[in-house]
Amino acid sequence: PRKPLLWGLWRRLSVTVGRMQTETIRDELEAARSALDTFIGNDAAVERIAEAARLCARSLKTGGKLLAVGNGGSCADAMHFAEELSGRYRADRPAIAALACTDPGHITCAANDYGYDRVFARWVEAIARPGDVLVALSTSGNSGNVVAAVEAAKARSCQVILLLGKDGGTLDRTGDLQWIVPGRTSDRIQEIHMLILHCLVGAIEREVASG
Repeated sequence: PRKPLLWGLWRRLSVTVGRMQTETIRDELEAARSALDTFIGNDAAVERIAEAARLCARSLKTGGKLLAVGNGGSCADAMHFAEELSGRYRADRPAIAALACTDPGHITCAANDYGYDRVFARWVEAIARPGDVLVALSTSGNSGNVVAAVEAAKARSCQVILLLGKDGGTLDRTGDLQWIVPGRTSDRIQEIHMLILHCLVGAIEREVASG
């Protein structure tokens, strides 16, 4: 007699948990849509993507390159941005000079010898040249190694594009162009960052192709 009772309780619990799971997932999707709607509703933020593309294209057309840095998920976004340019985005076209700081040899060496806050700055010091563009990502705006990379880039007469979140943190207004995107959590912010980067890649392609 107890087995059917326990089975019935388990079934009801399973259905309840399943409904809660679905509701939580729907809430996540609604939060993502709300963050994107807020961003799209900011005309200046959208127009800034075209402005950033022009800045990047000017560098590329004069022999410059694009550099990208970030930590964790932002590191993956930086790498994705660079490979879409050096490799391929939606259509075949000449390769575009873009590189992200993701080499584990450099990162572990620089972290061991200079501390983790210097890993990106040391990389910028090694390969950045005047006229290059640094794309720096930080959802908090307070990542010490990203702050140091921006300082190193500016010291080498590079231009800086910032993708930030929350209140912009220490990095707010330290670059030439920036976005502080809406979102209460890092994942929501990173989702908008990736959309910006995808739009930026396409816009850079069109600017470079225009001659």
